Amino acid sequence: MAKLTRAQREWRPGMKKKQRSTKTMFASTVLVCEALLAVFVTLAAFGLKRGGEPAVVLGLGAVIALLCIVTCALLSKRIGFIIGWVLQLVFFLSGFILVDMFYLAAAFALCWWYALSKGEEIDVENRRRAAAQEAWDQAHPEQA
Repeated sequence: MAKLTRAQREWRPGMKKKQRSTKTMFASTVLVCEALLAVFVTLAAFGLKRGGEPAVVLGLGAVIALLCIVTCALLSKRIGFIIGWVLQLVFFLSGFILVDMFYLAAAFALCWWYALSKGEEIDVENRRRAAAQEAWDQAHPEQA
């Protein structure tokens, strides 16, 4: 028998599905892509012998990649988005080790900004639509 998740165990007929945040989903996608970027930049810096001692370069790269992944779990709180902006700065500053990172970091920072702004816009629209649907359902109980 398959194990049920908590949400599956607590489900009852007629329960409304909890709305997930589009902003969080978009931001998580950008952070996972940045984790991959951190891995590849670390390998490039290691291969080109830039950034100092090889163990330090590989260690820092691994920490930044893991921080990107861990930040995804923190996006339900404000601190997750603050850490995300700090990571954008870290990626930009890594351009002093690999010059191409200035361009890549700027592109990813733009993706991060767009994910946050457009995600928030979509979330607001979803909340507005849910409120309108709830009002309609209450006004027309026979059709619900």
